[in-house]
Amino acid sequence: MLDKERGLYIAHCANGALSITGKMANRHGLIAGATGTGKTVTLQVMAETFCQAGVPCFMADMKGDLSGISQTGKMSGFIEKRMPEFGIENPQFQPCPVRFYDVFGEQGHPMRATISQMGPMLLSRLLQLNETQDGVLNIVFRIADDRGLLLLDLKDLQAMLDWVSKHAKQYTTKYGNISAQTIGAIQRALLQLETQGANKFFGEPSFDIYDLIQTEGGKGVMSVLAADKLMMQPKLYSTYLLWLLSELYSTLPEVGDLELPKLVFFFDEAHMLFTDTSKALLDKIEQVIRLIRSKGVGIYFITQSPTDIPENILGQLGNRVQHALRAYTPKDQKAVKTAADTFRANPEFKTDEAIMNLETGEALVSFLDAKGAPGIVERAKILFPLSQIGAITEGQRLDIIKQSRIAGKYDTPIDRESAFEIIMAEAEEQMKAQEEEAAAKEEEKAKGKQKPGMMSKVWKAIITAVTGTLATILGTYISDKVTGKKTKSKTSATGRVVKNATSAATRSITKELTRDILGNLVK
Repeated sequence: MLDKERGLYIAHCANGALSITGKMANRHGLIAGATGTGKTVTLQVMAETFCQAGVPCFMADMKGDLSGISQTGKMSGFIEKRMPEFGIENPQFQPCPVRFYDVFGEQGHPMRATISQMGPMLLSRLLQLNETQDGVLNIVFRIADDRGLLLLDLKDLQAMLDWVSKHAKQYTTKYGNISAQTIGAIQRALLQLETQGANKFFGEPSFDIYDLIQTEGGKGVMSVLAADKLMMQPKLYSTYLLWLLSELYSTLPEVGDLELPKLVFFFDEAHMLFTDTSKALLDKIEQVIRLIRSKGVGIYFITQSPTDIPENILGQLGNRVQHALRAYTPKDQKAVKTAADTFRANPEFKTDEAIMNLETGEALVSFLDAKGAPGIVERAKILFPLSQIGAITEGQRLDIIKQSRIAGKYDTPIDRESAFEIIMAEAEEQMKAQEEEAAAKEEEKAKGKQKPGMMSKVWKAIITAVTGTLATILGTYISDKVTGKKTKSKTSATGRVVKNATSAATRSITKELTRDILGNLVK
């Protein structure tokens, strides 16, 4: 609840109002507590308080409960009882401007990212690749970049993996070994991801980060991501939100400490972000969280216990709201002790004991003061929301989606020329060239097997006849010389031989021509 005197009024304790200082709101925060202790309502109160101050927020809606922030709240017995405790006489129930989003495009505007935007590091986490597979995936991205090939959707990456596998030898020297087995493992992981519906997430038009930083009527727009289905794939959920944070970090300009943040990002079920995360990626997350505040973005993690957050990151979360924790086992007791140690102690009560005795809607609260120092922890009651508590109807959701300023902007997928189309075109050209080459060889081969033509047969017959005639003449001449016989006839023996041989040649040529002509007629 925005109050000019109190600032970002969130909770009330015995010593008065507890408010988040506007300049310190980008120093991040934590909302923790066991299931059913009021974390979701606290998130809603914080979000609508930022909204009234003109600060847009992004939040994931796990069960549909946060969709009620789009509707005007109503008076109830619980609220009526709490009003005197907060010094509120006439609450101004009001809705927040809301845009619904859905990675799968079913309960809100689609939110897509390209494969290139996601990058090999986040994809490796999403696909749960080992170190070797991660290295090969990086090589594939590098080769695609060197060749100027765009990786926009899953089929682009699949085509690129197949192409690199077939041409692995030419890249081994420059990039290292690329085995077919490793490529196959990555392709199987991609197929599994596609089966889970991730193909709807990768592609264009890709989401514009600046659509999260919008105001309407002086209020910050609440961007609510439908996450009930997305939660069924924890890796996809956490990797997607991490991508959003990375995009905000790389896109937004440096602004330093503002009077109010440009955007507040609520990361629900935050423990998923850090589960099975590599050291390199964890270092990257820590860097983004540490530096993104200079971009005017505040990040608030929502989880069950502070122990779900790595210590290096937990130390950067200055604004704390701790709901009740249960301590039935030694492990639970250790978690309570850890949670208590993260607060600046209050001499009026023992923090660890208070954590186990908090009622629903009650919490231990500590916000940063104007100088950035953590305030003494206070046992407080969280304000009630001014918007509706609980889910809205499907009809209400559809009306809000249709009336949104970005309605239609992301609805129709775009499939422009990218790696898949270029690689397929190259393969088609190569296949066509191979077919033409094979056809030419077949034609040459067929020509070599063809029967000699008519003229070749004529020349063959002439050569054969002449050769025979010359042989006969030479033989007769030699015989006459050896025997010494003289021919009495006017026509010499040699002449007769020539005449007979010529006649024989003529008969041979005629016979060959006749056979060839008759053969053609029969055909």
